[in-house]
Amino acid sequence: MTKGNARRSILILGATGFVGRSLTESLVSKGFTVTCLVRNVEKAKGALPAGAFLKKGNILNADDMLDASKNADIIYYLVHSIPSGEKQFEKIDLLAAENVASAAKENNVQRIIYLGGLGGKESESSAHLKSRHEVGDVLRNSGIDVTEFRAAVIAGKGGLSFEMIHHLVNRLPLMICPMWVYTKTQPIALDDVIRYLTACLDIPESKGKTIDIGGPDVLSYGEMMDITARTLGLKRYLIRVPVLTPRLSSYWVDLVTPIHSSYARTLIEGLRYETVCENDLASTLFDFQPVSFENAVEKYLGRLNTKNSLIPRLQDIEKSHLLSNQAEIGVNSSIAKLCDIISKVGGNNGWFYANWLWRFRGVIDRLTGGIGYRRGRDNNKEIKTGDRIDFWRVEKYEPQKRIRLKAEMKVWGHGWLEFETRESYNAGSYLTITAFYYPRGLFGYIYWFLTYPIHKIVFRGMAKKIARRAEES
Repeated sequence: MTKGNARRSILILGATGFVGRSLTESLVSKGFTVTCLVRNVEKAKGALPAGAFLKKGNILNADDMLDASKNADIIYYLVHSIPSGEKQFEKIDLLAAENVASAAKENNVQRIIYLGGLGGKESESSAHLKSRHEVGDVLRNSGIDVTEFRAAVIAGKGGLSFEMIHHLVNRLPLMICPMWVYTKTQPIALDDVIRYLTACLDIPESKGKTIDIGGPDVLSYGEMMDITARTLGLKRYLIRVPVLTPRLSSYWVDLVTPIHSSYARTLIEGLRYETVCENDLASTLFDFQPVSFENAVEKYLGRLNTKNSLIPRLQDIEKSHLLSNQAEIGVNSSIAKLCDIISKVGGNNGWFYANWLWRFRGVIDRLTGGIGYRRGRDNNKEIKTGDRIDFWRVEKYEPQKRIRLKAEMKVWGHGWLEFETRESYNAGSYLTITAFYYPRGLFGYIYWFLTYPIHKIVFRGMAKKIARRAEES
C-alpha cells in the first residue's frame, strides 16, 4: 500500500453491481481504504472482498448519505435505478443524485467519479439516457470536482445489455430482428472500464471532465450477436424486419430469456439511438488502449465453447444462464459422518442410487465420443481438488462443507454436481445436492428438459441413500 493511497478514503455507491464489484476488488487490491454503502450488509458480504468496509444505508435517504460520506475523500457514483424496473426511475435517479451532491458538499468531499452513459445529450434519446445525463448535471452543480465517464455496452459478466445478447444468441438459432438491432454503438470491456475508473485517481487533468470511453470498434447489435455466436461456436441467422416496437421486442425478450420485460423495454428504448464516443479525451489523458469487443467476449465467453480446451468454472458463468435441479434432505447425523459418506462417491463405491443408470450414461457417453465411465477414482481413500471421479473432475473441495464436481462427459454444454452440507438447529445436518447446467445452444436446452425428470428422481434417491448411510454409520 502506498502512502498516497492511505490518505485517500473512498466511498463506493453501487458496489454490489457488476461494475461496482470489480471496481471494489481493484481498489482494495491497490491498498485504498474503501467503504461501500449497501442496503443489505449480509448479502453484500458474499459479493464484495473482505478488505472493503460495508456500511448499511440507502442512497435515497439523505441522512444515510450524509453519514456515509463523512470521512470520504472520493465518491464513486455507479448507481442507476433502471435495473429495478421502476416506472418513475428518472425521479429516483434525480433524488439519489441530489442526496449525493448535498452530502458531498456538506462533508467537503474532494471529488466525485461518475459512470454515466454514451449518447447525444442534446439530441433525441431515451428516458434512460436522458436520466443518466441529468444525474451528471446534478452532481456537477454541487461545486465538487466531477469526473464523468460515459460508456455504452459493457462487455463482461453481469452487464445487462451484454447478457441480453448472450441469452438471445445462445437460445435462438434464428432471430427476427427489428431496426434497433442495427443501431451503432461502441462497446467496451469491463476490465477497461475498471482501468479508466481507477487510473483517473492519479491523473489530475481528468478532474472536471466528461470523458467518453469505448473500445476500438463501432458495431451494431447484430454484429455483436454474430461475434458472440462465433465465440460460443454457434451459427446464428438474423432476419431483418421493418417493424417490432420496443414494447413488443421487450415481450419477446421476456418470453425467450430470463430478463423481465420491464427491464428489457427500458434497455431496448435506449438501443434505438446511436451511442458512440463524441470526444477523444480518453486517448489524450490515458496511456492505454481498450481491447476489441471480440477480445472482450473471448475472455468472458471463450471457455464456454465446448470445442475449446479451456474448462470453465461455475463461478465464471453469470447465474441467469444456469439451469438447476436440486434435492435437499435433513439428516439425523453429524456433518463429519455425512461428509465421510459423500467423499466416497464414485469408482467402485458407485453413486449410491440407480448405479445401472450411471453405467448406462457412461455407455451413451462412449458412443457419442466421450470418456465414458471407465476412469474410476484417482484416490479411493481421500478426495482433493482436481481429482478425477469417473466422468467428473473435482472442481472445488471444502472439507465438511462442499464438494463440487465438473462434468467431463458429453452434455451439450457444461454441467456441475454439487454436494453441500450444513448444520441444522436440532443438532443434525442438512444435505443439498444440486445439479447446475449451462446449456450451449438449442440442443443444450433440449437435452436438459428431456433428462430433467430422470435427474429429479436420481438426485432425490441419491440424497435419501446418503442420509440413510450416514445415520446408520
